[in-house]
Amino acid sequence: MKKTAIILGATGLTGTHLLKLLIDDNRYEKIKLFSRKKIEGLPSKVEQFIGNIIELESFRPDFNADVVFCCIGTTLKKSPDKNVYRSIDYGIPTKAAQLSKENKIETFMVISALGANPDSTLFYNKLKGEMEEKVLSYNIKNTFILQPSYIKGDRNENRPLERIYDVLFPLVSLFLVGKLKKYKTIKATTITDAMCNLAALKPTIKKIESDQIKKYAITKNQN
Repeated sequence: MKKTAIILGATGLTGTHLLKLLIDDNRYEKIKLFSRKKIEGLPSKVEQFIGNIIELESFRPDFNADVVFCCIGTTLKKSPDKNVYRSIDYGIPTKAAQLSKENKIETFMVISALGANPDSTLFYNKLKGEMEEKVLSYNIKNTFILQPSYIKGDRNENRPLERIYDVLFPLVSLFLVGKLKKYKTIKATTITDAMCNLAALKPTIKKIESDQIKKYAITKNQN
């Protein structure tokens, strides 16, 4: 049977790549986007729901699909107020998981971060860890939490520090071997390839660190 997918964060780095993949994927007959702004020029298989997704519960009647891909994420530059930051990076994914549970969606995946830990003293790591705990508490049958390292890709915004990071990290990566391999950079396209494979394969794993994401990205899916 053809499937329906929901994407949250379709205008971001990973969400943009994921949307392109699913448009070309014949296993999906419909893609639902929930966002603040409409994306122009999309094919008819894409249905867009425009509004304030911080209040995602207002979309409850339309939040039906076979799989939910949550690619939501902000930055301190975009959201310097930590309460606003929390309402996006914690609030939207956890509300999406709640709606998925209520509407009997059996596959839910969200992009978190390597180092996520609810007991961390770092705001970002703590927030991601708390988000993961809440998502898992809904016990959705196929839940996948992707924990990538630094994500590489062409962004539509100016991030000077990340340009410096792009230059320095290849040198650092030479020393990231063994258990440290998971800290190597990862491409946004690698993450989205893995997400598509995970949605089809449905392994029992729940949390998937960066080096494991790369393995699922090259899995030959025969479904």
